[in-house]
Amino acid sequence: MAEGRTALKSRLLTALALIPPAVAGVLFLPTPWLATLLGLVVALGALEWARLGGLSGGVPSWLLVAYQLALLWLVDALSAYPGLILLALGLCVGWWLGVGITLALRRTPVAVDRRVRPVLLIGAPLLTALAWVSLVRLHAVPDLGPRLVLSLLVLIWVADSAAYFAGRALGRRKLSPMVSPGKTLEGLAGALAGAGTFGLLLVALDLLGGVGAVAGVGLCVGVALFSVAGDLFESYAKRAAGLKDSGALLPGHGGVLDRIDSLIAAAPVFLLGLLLLWRPA
Repeated sequence: MAEGRTALKSRLLTALALIPPAVAGVLFLPTPWLATLLGLVVALGALEWARLGGLSGGVPSWLLVAYQLALLWLVDALSAYPGLILLALGLCVGWWLGVGITLALRRTPVAVDRRVRPVLLIGAPLLTALAWVSLVRLHAVPDLGPRLVLSLLVLIWVADSAAYFAGRALGRRKLSPMVSPGKTLEGLAGALAGAGTFGLLLVALDLLGGVGAVAGVGLCVGVALFSVAGDLFESYAKRAAGLKDSGALLPGHGGVLDRIDSLIAAAPVFLLGLLLLWRPA
């Protein structure tokens, strides 16, 4: 019990230290500067993908960082073409949908499995790159960009907090017992309810660029649902690698990927949804 309270205290202190600079960066940094800062976070995440993928550190891990940065440059260049970015985001969302359903339905234990390593070393950095470019493109939206990015971050925080409290109070049925035993269907329902309520607030404050109430709530609920898929995927990756955390950079929180796993899946969904909703009929 004492260890649990100590871990919770450490998590809260780390969150309190990280949230203010994150909010300030989103609201006040120019988009190129924010893109650079997010690129640093992604590079740190690449070191953790390397660890989960079985690379021992040193030169191999830094080669993966170089691969990750090259992907950032590539997806940024391709995002200048509307058709290509829509296709890439659509494929990304389809992939996360398949992964989320597969892991939620899994009923066999996750053993250490080296066959997952190519996915983590080749595919996962591409997913991270698509999340990065999604955040950068959202931030660059005229007049509304910083508030869109902040709305996405708060949406994920609200959904995560609602899931935690609903799960603690009502949780009985496991969502994915073999991948993430702490998650429950009741917690998931709480997350979706919290996201929907926050979506109504975003629409009321006109923070989604004129999106209507039904569409805005649906988008926020969908984003929250996909954020769970991102969390499940990282939990699966850690179990397949035989590791408890992706890293130890953040006290009480594990590694960088432990903090941004939901965002990696949610950001492309949020951007794609807005792009489709903003398109003229």
